[in-house]
Amino acid sequence: MLDKLNMFIALAKTQHFGQAAQSLGITQPTLSTGIKQLEGQLGVKLVFRGSRYGGLTPEGQSALVWARRIVGDARQLKDEMRAKKHGLAGQLRIAVIPTALTWAAGLSARFSKIHPKVRFTLLSRTSIEILSMLENLDVDAGITYLDNEPTGRVSTEPLYREHFMLVCSEHSKFAGRTAVGWKELEGEKLGLLTPENQNRRIINRHFREAGATPDAWIESDSLIALVANVEGGEWLTIVPSEIANFLIKGKGLQLIKLSGTTLSPSVGLVAPYREPHTPTLQALLNEARKMSEMT
Repeated sequence: MLDKLNMFIALAKTQHFGQAAQSLGITQPTLSTGIKQLEGQLGVKLVFRGSRYGGLTPEGQSALVWARRIVGDARQLKDEMRAKKHGLAGQLRIAVIPTALTWAAGLSARFSKIHPKVRFTLLSRTSIEILSMLENLDVDAGITYLDNEPTGRVSTEPLYREHFMLVCSEHSKFAGRTAVGWKELEGEKLGLLTPENQNRRIINRHFREAGATPDAWIESDSLIALVANVEGGEWLTIVPSEIANFLIKGKGLQLIKLSGTTLSPSVGLVAPYREPHTPTLQALLNEARKMSEMT
């Protein structure tokens, strides 16, 4: 039944028979047959469908919760048995907000030294995407904001708090300053992350509380692109200090403290709530705790 539950989860995620089949590497008729067989085994209709996918029935909505739980439990069983036989091994998939990528790299590097058989996949995603991927079992863990917007029912391990810095060129009128107020940046040519990023929503809130409006001339989902524009033009950007120091290294750029900052959002490791966690995931949560205690 596990293969059919995986088909059902994929269909609920993509809301399209063809796309769900493609994501699983099977044909669409195979997927359709699998869903029908699952409905037969459960004795209920799971999916509204005519010529195309029409959504989940009320029974399908309930079944989806169980499907995710059963598939998650099966993966946990497999991970625990592998750990007992070979030690911690396998693949950890972690989705990370763009501003926390250096922390993700540090955590994976520390973990790999202790558990060299574990491989990592690190994906840059928005906070909303991370929660969706956790729910759909597309990733094992995430690194995201913990206290600014709802995270749902997840296990958390705080890593650090963000402190925003202004990034400017050595030729900027702000160069050499020890601090700049948010209000002073009104009307300046800013490069900021796109609005779907929670980082941007937090920055917008800072501006609102300062009685100002940010003027984003450049929007990007890449911090590298934003910093490159600052280096090559008259732009300014606002980046958390943790990743800003990494991005400006070796460049003719300056970091300036933003005065009046009242928000210091917490960022941490999140994982689907489950007791107990798989041995590998529990070890990752433990390592995240040790890493945060060192800062």
